[in-house]
Formats: sequence, C-alpha cells, structure tokens
Amino acid sequence: MDATTATARVAVTDAAAALPPSMRVLERGWVSSNNILLFDDDHSATLIDSGYVAHAEQTIQLVRQALDGRTLARVINTHLHSDHCGGNAAVKQEFGALIFIPPGLAAAVDNWDEATLGYPAFGQACDRFIYDSLIAPGDLLTMGGQQWQALTSPGHDPNSIVLWNAHDRILISADALWEHGFGAIFPEVEGESGFTEQRAILQQIKELKPRLIIPGHGAPFTGVAQALTRAFGRLNALEASPERNARNVIRTLIKFHLLIVRQTTVDGLIAHFSGARYAQVVNQRYFQLGFADFLLRTVNELAAAGALELREAMVVNCD
Repeated sequence: MDATTATARVAVTDAAAALPPSMRVLERGWVSSNNILLFDDDHSATLIDSGYVAHAEQTIQLVRQALDGRTLARVINTHLHSDHCGGNAAVKQEFGALIFIPPGLAAAVDNWDEATLGYPAFGQACDRFIYDSLIAPGDLLTMGGQQWQALTSPGHDPNSIVLWNAHDRILISADALWEHGFGAIFPEVEGESGFTEQRAILQQIKELKPRLIIPGHGAPFTGVAQALTRAFGRLNALEASPERNARNVIRTLIKFHLLIVRQTTVDGLIAHFSGARYAQVVNQRYFQLGFADFLLRTVNELAAAGALELREAMVVNCD
C-alpha cells in the first residue's frame, strides 16, 4: 500500500460482525496503526491511537467521516511508538480532544525528550504533542457504553497497555498480538528483558480467552487460539536466537522506512540509518561489520524475501 496515498477501510472481515454497534475499526496500512473509534453516546466518541505523522491529514479525514457529527472527546494511546501517536498533535488541534497516554514516558513527553521517546533511534518522526491525562495499568474507562480495563503489556514496548472489555470479551491488543505475530521485541536488542514480558502478555491473553481481538495492525480476528499458537512459536524461535530477533528489528525498521519513502538510493538508506541508534546497536552487539556492509546485507536479505527490490543504485519497496 502506497504510504503517501494509503486508504483505510472499515473492517469488513467475518470478525467485523462481532463488533458491537458502538465501535468502528479503521484498518490502516502498516505505517499507521489502526484507528479504533468507540461512540460514547450520540454526541461524543473516543479514539484509540492516531497513526503516523505522515498520515495525519488522512487520519483527520477518516476520523471526521466516522464521527458522523459527534465530538471527539478523547484520544487514548496504547503506547508512544510513532505509528500509534504520530497524529496526536494534529488530532488535538483539529478536534480539541483530550490526550491520554500510559505513564511510563510522561516526563519525556513533558520535556519532549526525543532521545528517551526513541524516535531518532528508530529513524522515525513524531510531531510534538501534549497530553492531558495518564492511563495506567488497572485503570477502568467507560467507552462505547462498556467498561474497559487497561492492562500492562510490555515486551514490544515496556510502557505499552492493552484494553480489555470483559463484558463483550474484546481485546484491543495494540502490538502485543496480531493475527500473524506481534511487534518487534526492541528491549532485547539493548540487553534489556523483553522475551519474558512478551510471553507473559501472550499467556495473559490466552487466559482471558477473548472472542475478538482488534490488533494495532491488520484486521480484527476471532481465531485467537490459532493466533496465539503462531505467536508462541515465533517467540520461541526469537528467544532461542537473539541474533534472529536483532535481524528482525533492523528489517522492521528498514521496511517501515521504505513504506514511507517508497524508494531511496542505497547511499540514502545508509545515511538515514547511520543516525538511527537501533541500527548501530544491532550491528555493534551482534554483527560488528562495517555499517554500510551490515545494512547492505540486511537489504539483500529483504530483497531475497521479496520485501524490496534492488534496481541498480535504488532500493524500492515491494507491497
């Protein structure tokens, strides 16, 4: 999907029939997380996650259309990766919505400490925003006429939350679980714990027994047991080979960048990621190659997998 002209759709999978009438799921391309709207009443609504900064204008258009005249009262971020909160500033300016974030990086948002927030480390961007309130694990929120509980979900991100509706057994899982995987385990790359935490949230999801999962990326799904089997298998493989996890992290970052720019020169790609700390850390900890050689090796691996094409001196995204 072209990141500059990407469209979103209201989920029309079989799982869509399991959505309560007070919810709308706008499935986005992978650069922008899904937007989830919960209609609190006939007059107001809550938005879960706001997508990537490059799609902020599109996010506003999609949300305005889905609101159908309602006021957007709140935006709740499951975590502060750029593809989940990049639209915060634009959405707040356009709709005046209150911004709720998990507490772990609140001080970094207050001071707009980009190094701590991690955007330069990922080679990504996020417009500065302010938040109005915190939502911590254990907190209860009434959204869409139902009660939702915030649950901690470290692994992919130490400060992430998921949202659980016990009445309808619906889980908004962010990047803790997708139908075919989960978000890259970034903490392990820097020598911090992430596999154990990811296993814990998968186990918790298994025990909750959701009937429907609304992931941060991809369509909502009801085949939760099968998704968990795939996720546990993937986690076992990554845990058995930290190098494999590190490769997955750098491949994820390169693919994300290409989804945005569509194509770039080899030299341009090397220059972009030479300023991204995660790329440097992966190389230094696991491969210890010249940086250009390390990045080219990863590009060749992605080309072999069909995720991109090499055309002379150009690196071109493949959808």
